[in-house]
Amino acid sequence: MLTVFALEGIGEISPGDDLAWIIGEAAAGLLQSGDILAVTSKIVSKAEGRVLQAEDREQAITDETVRVVATRAFPGGVTRIVENRLGIVAAAAGVDGSNTPEGTVLLLPVDPDASAARLREALETRFGLRLGVIITDTLGRAWREGQTDVAIGASGVQPLEDLRGTLDAQGRRLDVTAPAVGDEIASAADLVKRKSTGLPVAVVRGLEHLLDANSPGARVLVRNGENDMFRLGTDEAYALGFEAGKAANG
Repeated sequence: MLTVFALEGIGEISPGDDLAWIIGEAAAGLLQSGDILAVTSKIVSKAEGRVLQAEDREQAITDETVRVVATRAFPGGVTRIVENRLGIVAAAAGVDGSNTPEGTVLLLPVDPDASAARLREALETRFGLRLGVIITDTLGRAWREGQTDVAIGASGVQPLEDLRGTLDAQGRRLDVTAPAVGDEIASAADLVKRKSTGLPVAVVRGLEHLLDANSPGARVLVRNGENDMFRLGTDEAYALGFEAGKAANG
């Protein structure tokens, strides 16, 4: 049976805070071996000092951008979908201006997989349990309205459940099936964490079969350019093709 619940008692996080200790205090007496903790990236960024003095959020987005995917103007400004330094394609490069002091923005952790590993190791040592940790962030999705939480960091958890080579219920071989269980765990956790309730950490119980101390981390969920069939927005792809056609025709 799958059980998901949020940890209470985690207050505002500041740069330099011992996040593993704070989460451990909130989780004392509640964790079981096999549990997976889903931790909102915002509190990881705050604890790791990823708070940037930036009166101009747009400049911070530019600085974190590796590649522009699509840009759209709207009455209040411009939305930029870009690839950031982690290889994640997201609006505003993952730069967050909400729930931060005036004149500052939050950047994503430098290495979310390493952040997850540090938390997992500290919590496993403290409680003597086998655990998994996922660092989550909110992303929009192509072809779908709304946003959902996904895994941007993971430790001790297989983020992709590779079912290739197994058989379906009718005995047919599965050749491409690999559920993104890291993202599914993040989304399930978001149902109890929410965005404005001050509950940034959730415990997901009942998925101990996904625990793996040798997990490669959430980086395996990032689709690289070579395999990305939708590397540009529609307008951007059209403009690029138009310019290429003009150049080819002199």
